[in-house]
Amino acid sequence: MAGAGTEPFAADGQGEQGRVGVLLSHGFTGSPYSMRPWAERLAAAGYTVRVPLLPGHGTRWQDLNTTTWQDWYAEIRRSYAELEGRCDAIVAGGLSMGGTQALKLAEDIGPDGKLTGLLLVNPALGTRRKDAKLAKYLAPIIPSRPGLANDIAKPGVDEHGYDRTPLRGLVSTMDMWSVVVADLAKITVPIVHYRSAVDHVVDAESGRLLHAGATSTTIVEVPLPNSYHVATLDHDAELIFDHSLKFIAEHARTAAP
Repeated sequence: MAGAGTEPFAADGQGEQGRVGVLLSHGFTGSPYSMRPWAERLAAAGYTVRVPLLPGHGTRWQDLNTTTWQDWYAEIRRSYAELEGRCDAIVAGGLSMGGTQALKLAEDIGPDGKLTGLLLVNPALGTRRKDAKLAKYLAPIIPSRPGLANDIAKPGVDEHGYDRTPLRGLVSTMDMWSVVVADLAKITVPIVHYRSAVDHVVDAESGRLLHAGATSTTIVEVPLPNSYHVATLDHDAELIFDHSLKFIAEHARTAAP
């Protein structure tokens, strides 16, 4: 079980700040719990914030094997549409697979929408791990493997993710990688790539693919020297929060009236 605190997060800002929306997505086998401190900081600054709970997450790992990346992305699009109806500018972001979802959103929205920037924390786009390539062969006979949750350097922190990795869900995640990587050149909004110095979940291949493929925009890489994969709950969380506030103020202001 993922535990308490996995419910979606929503906050509606007021005034000019409230006309700027921020959509954050949690990662594979995770939940909004991993994004809540970030979301609360953005909401405290007056922004309108949404962190949806993606289908198959926040309950039990078996449920994730009954969903696909298209189901998760449909929830991202639903949340984006909600923000689009309230806001003049929107920034999207995410952790790990949530970052992949944000990239897909930017590819689909294009340059004429309200999306003005991306905030990506250790986004997942590929891997060099040989065992991952076996997942599609193992998934029909083995439901799960040991979990990926809680890759956090800070002691005593629990991200409230699944303790097992559902293999059918993992295969769908990897299917999404190839779709997103193929269209990275379509992205024109600026990107911030928050990258942990040590990451036991997403290896360097994802960063290489991002920087090699997103050739139509700018990518600013922000190192996170004291964090593991779930950096939004780790030692460098404040760095992410403070930097993202500056980024949003700079890049969302141009689209807001």
